Amino acid sequence: MARRAVQFRAGDLAERFDLALRGDPGRVVEGVGTLAGAGPASLSFLANPRYRGQLATTAAGLVVMRERDAEGYAGDVLLAADPYLAFARIAALFDQTPAHEPGIHPTAVVDPDAVVDPAAWIGPLACIGAGSTVAAGAWIGPGCVVGEDCEIGAGSRLVARVTLVRRVRLGRRVLVHPGAVLGADGFGLAFDRAAAEPHWIKVPQLGGVQVGDDCEIGANTTIDRGAIEDTVLGPDVRLDNQIQIAHNVRVGAHTAMAGCVAVAGSTTIGRYCMIGGAAGIAGHLEICDRVVVTAMSLVTHSIREPGEYSSGTPLMDSRSWRRNAVRFKQLDALARRVGTSPKDTG
Repeated sequence: MARRAVQFRAGDLAERFDLALRGDPGRVVEGVGTLAGAGPASLSFLANPRYRGQLATTAAGLVVMRERDAEGYAGDVLLAADPYLAFARIAALFDQTPAHEPGIHPTAVVDPDAVVDPAAWIGPLACIGAGSTVAAGAWIGPGCVVGEDCEIGAGSRLVARVTLVRRVRLGRRVLVHPGAVLGADGFGLAFDRAAAEPHWIKVPQLGGVQVGDDCEIGANTTIDRGAIEDTVLGPDVRLDNQIQIAHNVRVGAHTAMAGCVAVAGSTTIGRYCMIGGAAGIAGHLEICDRVVVTAMSLVTHSIREPGEYSSGTPLMDSRSWRRNAVRFKQLDALARRVGTSPKDTG
């Protein structure tokens, strides 16, 4: 399906997004680009001062930046207090999702006990299970599997090959990227030590998954359903690719997690938190609102005060790291020696 060409005038963008324009209001913008790669019909932005040197050579027709960064720049400018945020809002105008007429593709399979709104679209080879509902304006992309007793809210979109296993409830305008799996069994096991041959017993996972309005779930991310109560994501939670959310986890509204984060079972994460890439969060913890956990940190205890938290050691050459690793093992003995040493009376 061919994309419809779109273009906007600089003056219209300034008015639409309440930005000050310095330059030609008739400047036509047909797309976006980086300062280094943009052309005369492209919109770009400057948010990080380290890229300010590229202003001198950029071919971008229109640049979003702060007023102080625009000093001495001769091109057309949209002035914004937060250039990256302004750019994101404008760039969304160029993000065209292919349109589909509502309906059910002939290759899709919809259980007779499922309810699909006439204004929804069910794509090729998708499957909708018994007792599930798909609301108006929802988009179920190619190869998606919606299992039993699931709800897809109005305007939500499962891009392709998304699996909702069982008892998953998506709010409105939820975006789920390819390969994500929601509602699979949580890792619940009990060990039978009294058996003739001790072994693991699977604990039934009887809860579900609730995802609030306006959430985004990245490719190949997994969210397990709860053992008894539901696993819950509040409104506007943003999950990157390849994240693991274990059973009974609760994530507060507006929290964002970068790729490869793993959150163990029954942990509660507050509102407006940011979790850096590849961070690990142990189970049965509580993290309060407005906490930042930096990349590759390991959280092993609850966090009750807002702020930024880190763990791990910084990158160094291997020879230095090996020497330091040996010393890490000696820290406890050294601390004991310092703790029991006579105080310096000098």
